[in-house]
Order: sequence, then structure tokens, then C-alpha cells
Amino acid sequence: MKQINIGLIGLGTIGTGVVKTLQQNRELISQRIGLTFNITKIADLDLATDRGISLADYELTTDANEIVNSPDIDIVIELIGGYDKANEFITKALNNKKHVITANKALLCLQGKKLFELAQKNRVNLLYEASVGGGIPIIKAIKESLQANRINSLYGIINGTANYILSNMSEKNISFLEALDQATAKGYAESDPSLDVEGIDSGHKLVILASLCFDTWIDYDNVYVEGISHITAQDIQYAKELGYTIKLLAITKEDNDGIEVRVHPTFVPQHHPLASVNGTFNAVCINGNIIGETLFYGKGAGELPTASAVVSDAIDIAKNMRNNEPLFSNYHNREYKNIKSIDKVSCKAYLKIMVEDKPGVLAQIATILGEQQISISSVIQKEEVGGTVPLILMIHKAKSKNINAALEKISQLSIVRDTITVIRVEGEA
Repeated sequence: MKQINIGLIGLGTIGTGVVKTLQQNRELISQRIGLTFNITKIADLDLATDRGISLADYELTTDANEIVNSPDIDIVIELIGGYDKANEFITKALNNKKHVITANKALLCLQGKKLFELAQKNRVNLLYEASVGGGIPIIKAIKESLQANRINSLYGIINGTANYILSNMSEKNISFLEALDQATAKGYAESDPSLDVEGIDSGHKLVILASLCFDTWIDYDNVYVEGISHITAQDIQYAKELGYTIKLLAITKEDNDGIEVRVHPTFVPQHHPLASVNGTFNAVCINGNIIGETLFYGKGAGELPTASAVVSDAIDIAKNMRNNEPLFSNYHNREYKNIKSIDKVSCKAYLKIMVEDKPGVLAQIATILGEQQISISSVIQKEEVGGTVPLILMIHKAKSKNINAALEKISQLSIVRDTITVIRVEGEA
């Protein structure tokens, strides 16, 4: 039975989970693949903190270069996150002809093309199942299980922190800040939550998924990203009244005009499967031209779910080492395709406009919308609050460019009292 030597860089939450997984399921994995994994060395700057596991059998170091330069290590697992150091260690490992596994979605988003080309040049693997969706095998599904399909679209709830906040706002009728405080208290949100709540983390992950779905390279600069910090309890309530749930969705679609790649708060019909995905759970809905619509659901983060994905990558690499068949990504063959500007994306939308309670208000607004070829599907006018009235409009599908042009004119009307809220609608037949 061949032994595969692993070097682990990073003994944080996920790194600890990898060690636990290989300790608990070592024999099971060996029985299934006919190979054994041996963690040869672990690198972390903090070797004093108790992780709740025994490290007595492992060689420990604070210098990750001892791992990437070791001739005895077959697979390097990078779990330190961040950018510069992770990039440095992965690059060195690939140049030393070591297979690499990472969960670093930000690094892959920004430097993936270079790193995959480097892996191909050195005839080694660079795998990354844990970079999106935690324990949900979404990357493997796109790369392998859905190969027979032309993928039409992907909708994903791929940030557990944002989903927890929106779920809490909906269930408890509380504000964004109250829900954020609760997420922070439970450890779901960082002290600086901007990566999660402003959609940046989802944007990084969407670059990876969209690139896989459409066999292309996507630059993060071409992703439209909008967060949830402006969503109010009032918006959540109006969504319910209209038959929707608000989710932060990562969306990508392809048609003859190009590829849409966008992250933003979205009205999802309450009957849609994504509407019932709550708390810190993730879900990804993919529509393929052969399979139709399929849903992947599970824990999108956490010690053991994410570790499961990391170890799964290690098993794939080990199998191919045994068979002497490198599992190369086809990333290196990909070309850039046209990415649609958000201005050219067409959606239905929810508009919340705070206006004076006086006759003729709706007529003025409808006239401006009509000038931009935007039609209204429904109107709700609420009771006066502090001298103003929330005017809720649901509009038929229109290009973002036209919606923005109309709202710019509407916002200049003397009857408008506050910033206009726009939330796109997806998931309807």
C-alpha cells in the first residue's frame, strides 16, 4: 500500500478539521482507495494554542518553506488564506513539482489563471473544491458530473454570513445592524464583516464558478457586486407581502450577447427552492440544457464540512498518482469571452420610493418610467410615516441602464424624500 505524504500549511479551523478527518477516517480512506495518507509536517505561526487534537505524531514548524521545499512531501495543502504569503507558498510548491490543494477563493479569483498555467507547466495538480460551498461538492459536480451539459445559468447562496443575517431579519423582524450584531456574537461574522455583507466574498466565489460553467476566464473587475447593508426590515416585510424572500444571490448566465456575472440582493419567489435556504447554509441551483434544474445544498463553511472537501481533493490526487495519470484542469485551454455590463442586464425589479402623500405622485413617476420603456406590474402605497409614504412598485423586465436613467430623473422630483431602493427579481418562470 503506497503512502502519500502531506504537508499542511495552516492549522486554523479548516486545518484542524483536516487533521481530525485524517485521524478519524484514516482506515476507511485507505480501504477505499488502497493508499494511506501521512501528514509529514504541519506549519503554523501559532503552535501553542490547543486545537483539541493530539499533534504528538506530527513534525511541527513555523516555517512553511520547510514544507514547500521538502523532497519527501507529495501534496501541499495551503489553508492560511490571505494573498501574498499564500501566493508565495503555492507558487514555490508548484515549481517544486508538488501537487497543491487550497481553499483560497480570493487568491484563485485574482491569480487563478497564472497558478493553473504554472501547475500545467510542472505537470502537477492544483485542486480547490473547498474554495466554494464548504462541504458541498459543487466544483466537482460542474467539472465532472455535468460535463455532458451546456450550462445555461447558475444561482447561488454562497455566503453563510449574509444568508444568516437576511434569514434573521426575516424571522425576527429586526434591522440589518441588529442581525449583524447577532451574527458577530455567534462567530458567523468577522469584526470587519465587509467582505461578507458587501458581496465581495460571493464575488470571488462566483468568478470560480462562472469560469467553470462557461469555459472561460473571468476577471473580478467584470463582476457586478452589491451588498446587503442597505436592506431594511421594511424591505423584508414588503417582499413577504408580495410573495418573495430576499437573498444575496451570486448569478451567472450565458446567452448570445455574452455572460452575466453579478452578486446582489434579490427577490426570490417563496416557492423557489432557494427561498427556503436559511441560516448559514449554502445552496447552488444550476440549469443545464440536458439535466434541467438541479440544486446542491449543504453547509457552506465550518471545520469539518470544509475539511471534507479538502481531503476529497487529496484522494483524487492520490488516485491519479497511483495510476500515473495527472488530473490536469482544462483551465489552461480557456479563452476570454464577452462579459455583459450590468447596464445591459434585464430584470424585473422592486422599487421603494419615499414620496409626499399628495395627488399626482404616481402619475409623475409612471410618466418617467414610461419614457424609459418601463412598465409597472403592481403598485402598493402604504400609510404615511413622518410625512412621507412608501410607494412600492414592481416593474416588468427592463434593462438596468433604463432603470437607472429613470430613477435618476425620479430622484430629482420634489416629491421624493429619500434614496430609492432597487432590488432585482430572479427565479420566476
